[in-house]
Amino acid sequence: MAKNPKKETVTPVVYQMRITLKEIKPPIWRTFQVKSDINLKALHKTIQIVMGWTDSHLHAFIIFGISYGDPNQEVGLDEKKYRLNKLNLREKDKFFYVYDFGDNWEHQILIEKILPIDEKAQYPVCLKGKRSCPPEDCGGTCGYADILNVLSDSNDPEYDELVEWIGEDYDSEWYDIEKINRQLRSSRK
Repeated sequence: MAKNPKKETVTPVVYQMRITLKEIKPPIWRTFQVKSDINLKALHKTIQIVMGWTDSHLHAFIIFGISYGDPNQEVGLDEKKYRLNKLNLREKDKFFYVYDFGDNWEHQILIEKILPIDEKAQYPVCLKGKRSCPPEDCGGTCGYADILNVLSDSNDPEYDELVEWIGEDYDSEWYDIEKINRQLRSSRK
């Protein structure tokens, strides 16, 4: 009688990732860590928090040419069924995350490091980042460039209307890592 093969066990590790919003200069990026057994749905939620998006639009991951997303939105394989540690990702591998198919915010994700789990740490955690995320529904990279141009000149005829729309406190250079990590801690509960 044949024996049942042993189920392969994978020891969780930590993926340190750098996500960069493509086609924006100077770049908007974050470095964060997640456990390798996170599924892509949970990674999507983590990305929404670390980048500062509002999760108001469709999204998809493209990993080694295969699309993953919400099956109810028919954008690829079911992201809930795929964990990072089952996708054969290695250090220096890159994959993509697209958010808001209208504005088409393309993000490149680089696996910077694969590390052992620090039992004292809580994951996910954001380690560093630069610049504020663009406002939602601003028209993609071209619309965002227009916003930055108008905001740089308080005499621009569109300035007041734009400030009313995005808020007086919008600062493209600002990033509050403590706030992001508080939100990540709350998302774990």
